[in-house]
Amino acid sequence: MIYDDKSLHTDMIQHPDLHQKIIDALPIPIFYRNIQGVYIATNRAHENFIGLKKEDVIGKTVFDVQPPDIAEMYARRDQELFENQQSQSYETKFRLSDGSIHDVIFNKAVIRNGNDEIIGVVGSIMDITDRKKAERKLEKAKEASVIASAMIHKIRAGIVIVDSEFKVIDSNEGFARLFGEELEELYETIPGLQGADLKELIPEVIFKMFAMLMASGENMVERDLKVQNRLLHISVITIYKNRVVGALIRDMSAPSLVREEIISRARQVNKQNLETVRKIAFLLGENASQTEIMLNSIIESYKYEEDN
Repeated sequence: MIYDDKSLHTDMIQHPDLHQKIIDALPIPIFYRNIQGVYIATNRAHENFIGLKKEDVIGKTVFDVQPPDIAEMYARRDQELFENQQSQSYETKFRLSDGSIHDVIFNKAVIRNGNDEIIGVVGSIMDITDRKKAERKLEKAKEASVIASAMIHKIRAGIVIVDSEFKVIDSNEGFARLFGEELEELYETIPGLQGADLKELIPEVIFKMFAMLMASGENMVERDLKVQNRLLHISVITIYKNRVVGALIRDMSAPSLVREEIISRARQVNKQNLETVRKIAFLLGENASQTEIMLNSIIESYKYEEDN
């Protein structure tokens, strides 16, 4: 991009205030620095962005308005621009007058005088701080989701998570195994049963627990139910209120899970029986709280995107 004074409209030459009014009307922060790096011109959007009045910028260099490391980078980029004489566009950091650091994109080009000599740099600034925060948040949410999914598939008990339309977001093999061969075969075809209609997968009495919690927004509901000659302990937990719920379903007929449940429930007794609890836990030699801890971690992982 080349700016030539000869190309300026006559009215702008005769009335320099008109030029300032035009750039002040632009909503994008704009600046002009001479070849020595001194600010010669700026617009109102630039003043608002950096939090400094025009009189506090004009006549100053980047070293006067930015930290040394950032100013050094600006100066180096300007020098590259003078040498290459091609427009620049790059992402970097910018410190505002309040000390906050913003992610920005600079677009810069040389400006020439009537003799075609380079006399400075003209540039604009685009603040992308919010966009970068959103990108980082999304990336962390994806990481949390991957971790949560991996944890789900390591738990022996049945786990299922559904959205507000009761479509499966994710589930594990333990969940499919609890409700018959047909569901196990479907699980092999559709990983995690993602997108399946929960109402078609489980008995109505269990589905009603999901529906009740989704509607009420309460934290949790749990019951022991006899299903297909199995005693199931079902805990349905709110992940996002009225939007996403998950469930931990344990087959109390399975000896190992019965043992876990004995320990878990024993630990819920009052403090005066604490020694008895310890003896039971020691004799059975099982970490009863492992499943609950992992489930809580999954819930927190799925909540990550909303809470950050």
